[in-house]
Formats: sequence, structure tokens, C-alpha cells
Amino acid sequence: MEKNAKKIAIVGTPGAWSTERLADAVAARTGYRLVVDMARVVCDLELGQVRAGAVDLCQLDGVIIKKISPEYSPDILDRLELLRYVRARGVPVFSDPERVIRVLDRLACTVSLRIAGVAMPATTITADLDEAALAVERYGTAVAKPLFSTKARGMTLIHAGPRARAELAAFQAAGNPVLYLQRRIPELTRDLGVVFLGGEYLATYAREASKTSWNTTIHDGGRYRPFEPDPAVLELARVAQRPFGLDFTCVDVALTAEGPQVFEVSAFGGFRGLLDAHGRDAADLYAAYVLERIV
Repeated sequence: MEKNAKKIAIVGTPGAWSTERLADAVAARTGYRLVVDMARVVCDLELGQVRAGAVDLCQLDGVIIKKISPEYSPDILDRLELLRYVRARGVPVFSDPERVIRVLDRLACTVSLRIAGVAMPATTITADLDEAALAVERYGTAVAKPLFSTKARGMTLIHAGPRARAELAAFQAAGNPVLYLQRRIPELTRDLGVVFLGGEYLATYAREASKTSWNTTIHDGGRYRPFEPDPAVLELARVAQRPFGLDFTCVDVALTAEGPQVFEVSAFGGFRGLLDAHGRDAADLYAAYVLERIV
């Protein structure tokens, strides 16, 4: 492969599989390899620099965001602001940090999806415990979700009944002042990851839950399987990802008795699922996509 002499940094988690795989794919095409841990970045606005060690990101040819932090919290928005500054200095960033911000906050993502008319499970957002308890009663079982989380971390099942209000209060006290409650889809043992690159459909994989977990995430024992979606699923996912304009994204879709519904749109997921289910190397595809767009 003829190398394209561009210096492109990968923002991610050093040592993590997907981060390192993407860095390897970019290095194979450019001869340059740099993984950036945002926890170690310095922004000097007087000098107009955003430094990772001795490297000023503002002097590179491009930056790809694979992972902004190992754990999600409101702090990740500050890290994205530093990358927004890098982009303002003329460096292409994939995906645009302003667009990533809109999907990392679960509430912002949900509001954007509902404005676009995307079908989702019934959802209630409130800081009022009494209203939250009423929502759980309506749903029968609700999934309480942190506004910032990944791989279902921090999510809690809350069942209707006399203990619901106390469980909601405990979830709120654990750092979730705004209660995001979604009706649990009964007997959900599989959901889908529908992957897009530059807005174009790549492939779909299924996540099948283990027998010991209520959710389908690989973190909790789920497994990836190939899946061929019908046109209704594809169209729903296409509409869901369109408002965000991300360069690489995965739309999480559940198949329900009422038809397909979207859980969320991810700014970073899909690498392992594509490889395990379809043998497709998303890292290499993404590296080629980025290099085609850097002038």
C-alpha cells in the first residue's frame, strides 16, 4: 500500500483494542502513529496550542476521535471543547466535536431523535420523584439510565410497586439528579447495531444477551451475530443518524411488537461488532474514509 504522508492523531484510550486498531490502520496508510489521551492534553490559548506531549494537535493534518474518555461523565464535554478549538484552528476532526457533543448526552440525543420523529421506547425525564414513580407505574418496569454512560453502565431496572420510589431516590442520590426513565421492552434478548460511515450504510450486527443478564451489551456477556435488517429497520436507522451528521456511527435498534425502535445513536461504537459478525475491518474503512477527505 502506498503511504499517504499525513499526520493524523487518534484520540482514544491507550491500550484499548479499538483505539489501537484504528491507530494501526492509520499508521499503515500514513507511516505516522499517535494515540492521544485527552486526560494528558494541555491547551494553551495564549500560544494557540493544544499539546499532547511534545505534539501540537493544531499542527497536524487531522484528528480522529475514537474515544473521548474510558468513563462517561459531563467532564467529557470539556474535552470535546478542546478538540473544537483544534478544529477551529483549521485541523479536520472526525467526527466534528460539536456534533459528538449532541449524542454523548443521552437527553440531548433523545430530544434530537424525537424531534426528528424517530420511534423510541416510551421515555420520561424528570427531577421530581413523585412524577418518576408515576411513570414507573405506567411502564410496569422502567430502565433508569444515567445521562452519561456507555455499555449500559449504571443502568438500573426499577419495577412498579411499593419500593419504586425509594429505588428512584437511591438512583437519584447516586449522581443522577435528572431521572431518565425508559419503558423496558419485555423479553428483549437481542438488539441491533446498524453502522454508517459518512452517512452511508455499512452493515448490521445483532447483540444477543447472555442468560445471566437483562441487557444485551458485550460488557455483560452478550455476543455479536450477523444480521440482515429489513427495509423498515434500515430506514429508521438512516433517519435516526441523519440529524447528527457523524462520520462514523452506530444506531442501536430494538425489534419490538410495535415495530423497530431506536435506543440511541453512538458516536464511537461498532468496530468490534462489524469485525466479529461480518469480518469487516471498520478501522481500515474509517482510515481510508478520513484520508480521502483530508486535503
